[in-house]
Amino acid sequence: MGFLEGKTGLILGVANKRSVAWACARALHREGMALALTYANERLEGSVRDLARELGVETVLPCDVTRSDEIEALVEGVGRAFGHLDCIVHGVAFARREELKGTYLDTSREGYQLAHDVSAYSLPAVARPALPLMEGREASIITLTYIGSVRVIPNYNVMGVAKAALEASVRYLAHDLGPRGIRVNAISSGPIRTLSASGIEGFSGILDHIASRAPLRRNIDAEEVGDVCAFLASSLSRGITGSTIYVDAGYHIMGI
Repeated sequence: MGFLEGKTGLILGVANKRSVAWACARALHREGMALALTYANERLEGSVRDLARELGVETVLPCDVTRSDEIEALVEGVGRAFGHLDCIVHGVAFARREELKGTYLDTSREGYQLAHDVSAYSLPAVARPALPLMEGREASIITLTYIGSVRVIPNYNVMGVAKAALEASVRYLAHDLGPRGIRVNAISSGPIRTLSASGIEGFSGILDHIASRAPLRRNIDAEEVGDVCAFLASSLSRGITGSTIYVDAGYHIMGI
């Protein structure tokens, strides 16, 4: 038996086998958690359902996080499937490809609003209706971020600003939800070759730099993030909330 046996979880953001959210789903499943997965649109539905079958996950629901009605329907579906909820893994983020090149100064109003809506506002937007399912269960909400929230990463641009808003949301939600028995934390992972990362110009150079400068002298893989996610979903982390935990081979401690 795993240390999450008997627990239930909702994973948002699985798109394919390279998704960090998929690594989190695998780790939670390995430790015994019953899961529900979401897909953002019809284009992704088939691949998410295929991945769900690999884990024996039966609850796969649509959710465009920019639509309040779909978030409400998602939470209702999870309630029907499980009756309660012990964990949410928030792994959704998006910025237009054209915003991830050039300078932050060139960010369009529409691109700024979209990046923040999907990548930051969606966290409280999902947590709010899920509260009745999670309250009093020592539940855990986990989101995924990146060091571009606190340092300038070339071409990360508006996504870095959105991730900064996401990390601030973690702190405010931890304050709001703590009295209700719900913890909220973020995992800041090192760069990983995912579909979204491929849209960032110069990403291979970032990987090379991290591998040469991080204390562990390597990059991380998604499975390492998944293992920390499982820890944060469990009672082993019951005293941790409002925190951003770095899983980046130690790179975040480096000054130069």
